[in-house]
Amino acid sequence: MFALAHDVGISFNRIAEACALKAERVSQIARGTTAVTALTTVERIAGGLRIPGALLGLAAQPWEDTAVHSTEPDHGDDPMKRRNLLRSALAAGLTAPALAALTAARTDVDQTLSPDTPQDLADLEASAESYGYGYHGQAPTRVLADLVTDFTTLRPLLTVPQPAPVRARLCRTTGQMAGMTAIVLHDLGSRRESRAWFATAARAAAESGGTQLHAWVLAREAMVPLNYGAPRAAASLAEQARRIASTRPTTAATLAAAVAARALNHQSEQARQALADALIERLLEGERSDTWLTYGEQKHHVHLSHAFTTLADTRRANESQQHALELSAPTSTMTRTLLNIDAAACSRHDGDTEQACRRTVAALTALPADYRTGLVHRRALDLYEAIPAQHHHERAVRELRDVVAA
Repeated sequence: MFALAHDVGISFNRIAEACALKAERVSQIARGTTAVTALTTVERIAGGLRIPGALLGLAAQPWEDTAVHSTEPDHGDDPMKRRNLLRSALAAGLTAPALAALTAARTDVDQTLSPDTPQDLADLEASAESYGYGYHGQAPTRVLADLVTDFTTLRPLLTVPQPAPVRARLCRTTGQMAGMTAIVLHDLGSRRESRAWFATAARAAAESGGTQLHAWVLAREAMVPLNYGAPRAAASLAEQARRIASTRPTTAATLAAAVAARALNHQSEQARQALADALIERLLEGERSDTWLTYGEQKHHVHLSHAFTTLADTRRANESQQHALELSAPTSTMTRTLLNIDAAACSRHDGDTEQACRRTVAALTALPADYRTGLVHRRALDLYEAIPAQHHHERAVRELRDVVAA
């Protein structure tokens, strides 16, 4: 019932309020990840959703008696009939039927007033912030399922006319959630779907009026061609993001500069200039947390690691890899693996092909199967393809080839 109600546009928060449950639990029940076993909870849900007791093996609910004995037709706008109905319902106190009648009266008037901030909006904004903290050890596919499920709850709110400030907040949250969905799809290697979600995020960001969000979306989108073999396309997107973000020290501007530096590896001087612009020290404290939506020190060193690796500046790359690993949580499985592959690529730049292969194989074999796809696989494949053909007969290189192929 929760899933059906949600499918027709009733939010988990509204269901939770009606049934005296937490919204998170309603969401879990709707998705089948938890079950209702307590009889008292079943009774609360029956009352909240107006499910007749007989359908659940329960006694008739108090509101059913009112419904059975009421011979009143639709009361329309007849004040006397409404008054009599309310008096009858309230005679027994603030029972469920009485509260339902009061709610109906309030709702009838409330809906004619100027639209206010939807109750669900603050919850959705909080959800977007929560998703921004990344995978937290969960498989990307699980995070993707949760993200998209919550994303769909935005549609009913977007289809209702809202005051301009509320509409802007809705579009901002839509852009953030669509952008983070695109990030997960990018990590899973689904480039076409990722670009489509980034396009949706960009439209939402543009409608929200938030230039920094728009620049953030473009900078994150630039990482799709960057990580999948099209650095020039990545550089073009990153430069668009830098123009939109302007020169103010913001998350979007710093991220765009860092991505540009990674994409411009074929133009080392421009890449180093972009790195000089990616100064995390200029960011406000609130923009330096470690989330997808901000630009923290850990993320900064992850970008520097790859930028310096592609520039073959192995000393500075190793320094950033060490800093990033120290700042990465043990549950940051994908990030730590990518840093280890960067370190392996540095070994190759320094002339130790065997060490590069062994480090990459160790990083891949330590991963759960769910993570050995997409971006991680691509980064390992890039390393293998960069090894000169005369080394392909060596045992360590053959082992890397087999692990990547598997």
